[in-house]
Amino acid sequence: MSQLFVYHTSQPKQALKVLNHVEDISSTLAQVGVRFEHWQANQPINATSSADEVIAAYADDIARLKQEGGYVAVDVISLDEKHPQKDELRAKFLDEHVHSEDEVRFFVAGRGLFSLHIDQHVYAVLCEKGALISVPAGSKHWFDMGEHPRFTALRLFNNPEGWVAQFSGDKIAQQYPTLDDLL
Repeated sequence: MSQLFVYHTSQPKQALKVLNHVEDISSTLAQVGVRFEHWQANQPINATSSADEVIAAYADDIARLKQEGGYVAVDVISLDEKHPQKDELRAKFLDEHVHSEDEVRFFVAGRGLFSLHIDQHVYAVLCEKGALISVPAGSKHWFDMGEHPRFTALRLFNNPEGWVAQFSGDKIAQQYPTLDDLL
């Protein structure tokens, strides 16, 4: 089940509120310009499904987002605790950064924690299977896949070169609970 934890930047260890319903998460995030949705596959997929099969299973939602957001590329990324660079990747994603384009992720399987630093608040979004999050271009955020990552996600890009980040240098992410802390 996806969850939203809202913190004030003056109290990084104490959530002001915790939301558990998709509608509540979606409406709260929409107030700060973040899209959050829940999708269902239109055909069966499983752990052995190819990237093409995964994309086909969500083709209608992908087409809708491409049209609405001008996205030009979609791919599938899978990462688990056996990945040889999991520690380096986790450390890189955990630093606060921004992108010149939206960061759009849909969790086909597994989970991850997106934390968004907007004004005087941090919105920590635990994305579980079925959750789509779209972090607007220029939004400060970080991502935690946990010490033992396990996720498959669709990624949509405006930039065909894919994930390009500009790091803020701020160590704010170190003050907030990690994915493992919240589980």
